[in-house]
Amino acid sequence: MTAPRLFATRLFTRALIRVAPLDPQEDVAGFLQGLVTNDMTGPLPVWAALLSPQGKALFDFLVWPEAEGDALLLDCEAAQADALVKRLSMYRLRRKIAISRIPDLGVFWSAAADAAGTPDPRLAALGRRWLAPVGADDAPADTEWQERRLAHGVSEGLAELGSDQTLWLECNAAELHGVSFTKGCYVGQENTARMNWRQKVNRRLMVVPLHQSDPARQRAAYPALGLAVDHLRVEAINPASRPAWLPVIEAEPE
Repeated sequence: MTAPRLFATRLFTRALIRVAPLDPQEDVAGFLQGLVTNDMTGPLPVWAALLSPQGKALFDFLVWPEAEGDALLLDCEAAQADALVKRLSMYRLRRKIAISRIPDLGVFWSAAADAAGTPDPRLAALGRRWLAPVGADDAPADTEWQERRLAHGVSEGLAELGSDQTLWLECNAAELHGVSFTKGCYVGQENTARMNWRQKVNRRLMVVPLHQSDPARQRAAYPALGLAVDHLRVEAINPASRPAWLPVIEAEPE
């Protein structure tokens, strides 16, 4: 999980949240297992989300094991970290679990296939990432990461996924390994499972050329990259904008 800190690879737009037991009897993986979309009992890291009861994305994050101990670390959007802590704490009730940000640990990334760390669990082409102590000389790699991610058609974060606006499978969660259909119940599971069983995903988040973006469907725009993220009906997707990892899926009547 961890690796030596390297220059110019830190993602300053990411933050880490530690979910840790305060009692040896507490099961942190079990706590998250009943809340988030992916399997906390299998290999980590994984991409996952916390959904609304209707199955719409509220927060997305990567879940890592802590190097030592039973805690889990959530690699999330820095601007939404405090809101995610608050939301998770709401579900904690009286369980002896600590949920807090970790300011001295950061998320690092490299596009190099032979770099340290772990392949991104969504798509190996996104590069490798690792967790390590932050330093005063860390230089940001956020611009390079955003370019890489959007070039491969992968959406993430509040601006692109929306908060309580987009069903999780419309975020291409199944294709990018962000959901388990065998793990059992979690918040928003019923609608997500029904959509998968019926193979009924009629809209998708898509990265498109900015000049082809539909203002009525646009979630985020990146003029410097000439790209935008639109929430499109399947039949409106231009085949030229469809990433290789997304199969052609026919829309069903609503």
